[in-house]
Amino acid sequence: MDVNIAVMGTESVGKSALTVRLLTRRFIGEYGDIESIYSHSFAVDGREISLNIWDSPYSERSTAGASLLERKVQWADGYVLVYSICDRASFTAVGRLVQTIRSTRGGAPIVVVGNKRDLQHRRAVPSDEGRRLALSAGCRFYEVSAAENYHGVLAVLHGLVDGMKDANKSSRRPLGLRGIVKSMSAVFGRRRTDSF
Repeated sequence: MDVNIAVMGTESVGKSALTVRLLTRRFIGEYGDIESIYSHSFAVDGREISLNIWDSPYSERSTAGASLLERKVQWADGYVLVYSICDRASFTAVGRLVQTIRSTRGGAPIVVVGNKRDLQHRRAVPSDEGRRLALSAGCRFYEVSAAENYHGVLAVLHGLVDGMKDANKSSRRPLGLRGIVKSMSAVFGRRRTDSF
């Protein structure tokens, strides 16, 4: 199964560190504003999943940034929105990203991630605010430290994949009487001659 994931957040949140930690299990602390698309395969619940991860900085300042945001929102199957627990502005930006995605893609799976949990002494965004944002938008919420732990970052990925499964289940509509008759006819090989 191929899955496209957009990892978004402002430059200061460590989202690239989160992506690289996920892909390599290593922490690399310094990144520029580099836009990259990574491909990687994972086994989740015994199924092989090929991920395409679009990792780029988010900027509200330019029209080019708005165009890029629209392309990412349309391209992705799921979203990892990252803010720094030490940066109130990054949290506010993630709130706007959630609203943009919800208005464009409805119930698409979103995971809200508070990064830099290892910097508790510099915390500007309480955990409860992140949870409330995620809850109000129907998203999953995680707080991690890309610097300290690979497993927390992996839990984010699993949470997003679980959200995608849930979205697929809820998007399937019941067949209704007409659909059931068609399905039964297909199974038993008879053509339906009556009409409703």
